Amino acid sequence: MPNPLDAAAVRSWCGLALEALGRERERIDAINVYPVADGDTGTNLYLTLESAARAVEAAFDGHTSAGTAPRLADAIGAMAHGALIGARGNSGTIVAQLLRGMTEVLAATDGSADALRQALRRAAAATYEAVAHPVEGTVLTVATAAADAAERAATGAPGAAEVARAAHEGARTALQATPGQLAVLGRAGVVDAGGCGLVALLGALADALSGEVSATPVAVRADAPLPEAAGCEVADGAAADRRGDPDGPAFEVIYLLEAADAAVARLRTRLDGLGDSLVVVGGDGLWNVHVHVDDAGAAVEAGIEAGRPYRVRITHFGGVTRAREPAMTARAVVAVVPGAGLAGLCAEAGALPVAVRPGEPPASGELVQAIRQAHAREVMLLPNDADLRHTAAAAAEQARTEGVRVALIPTRSAVQGIAALAVHEPDRSFDEDVVAMTAAAGATRYAELAVAERQSWTMAGVCQAGDVLGLIDGDVAVIGADLTRTAMTVLDRMLSAGGEMVTLVLGAEAPDALAERLERHVRECHLAVDTVVYEGGQHAVPLLIGVE
Repeated sequence: MPNPLDAAAVRSWCGLALEALGRERERIDAINVYPVADGDTGTNLYLTLESAARAVEAAFDGHTSAGTAPRLADAIGAMAHGALIGARGNSGTIVAQLLRGMTEVLAATDGSADALRQALRRAAAATYEAVAHPVEGTVLTVATAAADAAERAATGAPGAAEVARAAHEGARTALQATPGQLAVLGRAGVVDAGGCGLVALLGALADALSGEVSATPVAVRADAPLPEAAGCEVADGAAADRRGDPDGPAFEVIYLLEAADAAVARLRTRLDGLGDSLVVVGGDGLWNVHVHVDDAGAAVEAGIEAGRPYRVRITHFGGVTRAREPAMTARAVVAVVPGAGLAGLCAEAGALPVAVRPGEPPASGELVQAIRQAHAREVMLLPNDADLRHTAAAAAEQARTEGVRVALIPTRSAVQGIAALAVHEPDRSFDEDVVAMTAAAGATRYAELAVAERQSWTMAGVCQAGDVLGLIDGDVAVIGADLTRTAMTVLDRMLSAGGEMVTLVLGAEAPDALAERLERHVRECHLAVDTVVYEGGQHAVPLLIGVE
């Protein structure tokens, strides 16, 4: 029996879509040859929809607690927002924009068949708006075909279920034509992987509205029957295309960004000049940015100039061989960092950064996923926060069960992580590298400057709201009224025990002249001590200090 397009149907759609992508993810990964043959499109789409499904469940839980029933606008809005904040890869980012386009229409309607037709048309247009250089024969083409088929289903005043089924069939037909529209697909003998995922998503929508679950596999080849195994076979020509472009960008950079529309317009232009596969989606002050670049640091810095980037994910494509299954490297470093600037710095040092926001520490599952994305047999994990010790240990243990050798470097601050990265040498043995990095971290005393939010007792006495706190090795050691003078006092105390190098990591709210004044203070008061300054971009504290 057909179901109305309401909040319950959106909830069912999320569940069915997650099941469908769970079944299809390995087959979709296997045919991923465009835009980068890195074999993760199915996985990225699954993770994107997983985030969307969690958001919808949270919306339902919130209404249950309040004793109210969620509306269509609540459910579809939660689905789109969840997809936006959890979007992975090029395909996941585009699907997040597609859902946002549907939300723009459905949130203001009663979920009629005509509203669904309009929503699918808006969704298709939104995907083209998000991509810097649209290419036919991709998920964009499939989305447009779905909207066209939905409009043709107007005969006989069909319900929303019939419109959704027509869109699904139109998408299936368009998907089979993609090898003839995009040369790289034709040579590989496969359909577009992102379009494949969209067909699965639209099939789940049709099932949710019709009440009849079809679970029909998506055909991944236009000229051959469906493969029986999950890891499907592809045409011989695919091997050449999976080698990728040896001159292509080395990194995939993704981050959420809080910024105004005008700033995002400038960001698009700058990122378009840095790399390719640029997709920027979102609106109302929150955006998801995806780009492939050689200079990951520059891509992150562009985000810092535009607004407040967070949840920064930087993935190395594995050198010049961007294969279907990314080539395993001997060793990698995964580092948790509190700011976008530090994420870029870690990426330049060869580490895979996991950037976090204040009050949003990563879960162990997120760290496990970062370890997997490193595609290395041996991984050093730098939590860079004393409070993440147990979370990082759990992630390391889980990764070890998957065959990865993981060493947890006991870094309690980002400055200790910087010190550990400075001595990291991939060419020496894993054990020797772990010992050297651990020793460098342990030899680095750390401090941070923070502003008290309320009156409280500390190791240095009673502080009032607005006081500047100087914390050394995790304990409040200095209470002051001025950020610069308090920082000077902290430096003097730390250097009284000796030191050769001072590292200053400036936060987003640090005064412009802070670094210059502190450098001059160290130069004048502590002979033979060098100072290095980094723009960290963290929002939790205005200044991090390390002394080696």
